[in-house]
Amino acid sequence: MTPTLMALLLLGLSVGPRTRAQAETLPKPSIWAEPGSVVPRGSAVTIWCQGILEAQVFFLDKEEHSGFWDVHFPKKPGNTAKFSIAHMTDRHAGRYHCSYRSPAGLSERSDPLELVVTGFHGKPRLSALPSPVVTSGGKVTLQCASWEKFDRFVLRKEGEPRPSSTLDSQRPTSGQFEALFPVGPVTPYVRWTFRCYGYFSKTPQMWSYPSKPLELLVSGLEKYQKIAIGASVTLILLLALLVLLLLLRLRHQRKCCKSGALHPEAETRALQKSSDSVAPVQEEKQDAEVRESQPEEDRQMDSWAAASEDPQDVTYAQLNSLNLEQETSAPPSSRAGELPAEPIMYATLARKDAHPTLQGGDCRNPRTQ
Repeated sequence: MTPTLMALLLLGLSVGPRTRAQAETLPKPSIWAEPGSVVPRGSAVTIWCQGILEAQVFFLDKEEHSGFWDVHFPKKPGNTAKFSIAHMTDRHAGRYHCSYRSPAGLSERSDPLELVVTGFHGKPRLSALPSPVVTSGGKVTLQCASWEKFDRFVLRKEGEPRPSSTLDSQRPTSGQFEALFPVGPVTPYVRWTFRCYGYFSKTPQMWSYPSKPLELLVSGLEKYQKIAIGASVTLILLLALLVLLLLLRLRHQRKCCKSGALHPEAETRALQKSSDSVAPVQEEKQDAEVRESQPEEDRQMDSWAAASEDPQDVTYAQLNSLNLEQETSAPPSSRAGELPAEPIMYATLARKDAHPTLQGGDCRNPRTQ
């Protein structure tokens, strides 16, 4: 028993003809191949069929093949089915359709998918006439030629799922079989890369090896590229300059913040220094004023006293009505709580080696001190 009949029996279905009402109630599925419908010999390819979520089983059929080519039962609810081909051969080349079955009935078949296998014949040669360099908006002719007697030639543009054009081969006086493909108008910012194939009419899904790629060069594209590069460089320079200015400004702001934070302390230190320097000046001014207000004798005596800071340079003499005692120490102090009975006269005597003359006397009453 074939897998198809087994699937139908499990579903309790009949292989009888579908009614038009059943076909119209279900949407037509879609079919496609990944990575593409043109597959090199020996490569893997996957055929996808998309239906509805209520689909219970998917069917894949191949033209010129009796019955279904493959059947897929979804393991979980979904609207797609995957049919894998591990190694592409001439047996897999052909036209495919898919359909699905749901509780509402059997859907109609999808549009055809033509699966082509390449690599069965020698590759042709692809060239541009008169030149592969084309002005923007211009046109060019691509020549696909081979010494093999191919019935048809196919031109494909890279990036497109389907062939760009298919033409019958011609045999000019040169002896080669060829086809001339007009291409254009050519526009910039689009990659114009082509390959061509040849095949025989008896095996339309078995193509030759692909030709070497031919890329058209748009002459106006260089100008646009230069403009784009110049604009990009200018933009990068402006951005770099802006970043540099921002960094300099941030650095300046940080310096200002640091100097502002230290300013009060610096100001305090400056005020202290100024006050320290002003105080001696003020004292000197005050001393000068006092000296000017003193008599001449007092000024001389003060200057001698200041010049002789060592106690050994000064001799004190106590004079009273009874006797005169010479002391080389500080003036004697009275007993605690007692005052001298009579005034005492003190005189400052300068030593001969320091000051040769005796200057004035000071008569003071301890009571008035």
